Amino acid sequence: MKLIVITISDRAAKGIYQDLSGPEIEGIIRKSFPNSRITKEIVPDKKEAILAAFTKYAGADYILTAGGTGISPRDITPEVTEQYCDRALPGIAEILRAESYKKTKNAMLSRGYAGLKGNTIIVNFPGSVKAVRLCTKTLVPIMEHGLKMLRGEGH
Repeated sequence: MKLIVITISDRAAKGIYQDLSGPEIEGIIRKSFPNSRITKEIVPDKKEAILAAFTKYAGADYILTAGGTGISPRDITPEVTEQYCDRALPGIAEILRAESYKKTKNAMLSRGYAGLKGNTIIVNFPGSVKAVRLCTKTLVPIMEHGLKMLRGEGH
């Protein structure tokens, strides 16, 4: 499985603080899929930077993003992801919010999106370490099945 982890954060992109969410996602994925190939990148909360990263990694099995899913003026990840994708996968975003809500009521303010671009599944996670841990663990059980379905391999 080829996975891309993109942290979307102005401050992490500038080196103001260390990205902890991307490595958290990577660690969980490596435990679940030891033979996976994972690439990490950090980009600022800018439409052009997010789109450039998506385009750069087109063809990956999964692109998982961390950050930019809230309601602050700079949180544009869901809009950019939706614009980039060909088709929506609303069930993924819905269950991530539902599971997150069990831990924090603030999950109601999360606007993460999930969709398809060609044969790549793109999923937005919130930016906190706690949130990416929960979301990654929620997504892992369906990741291989999702790829099989996308490839037309059936159930």
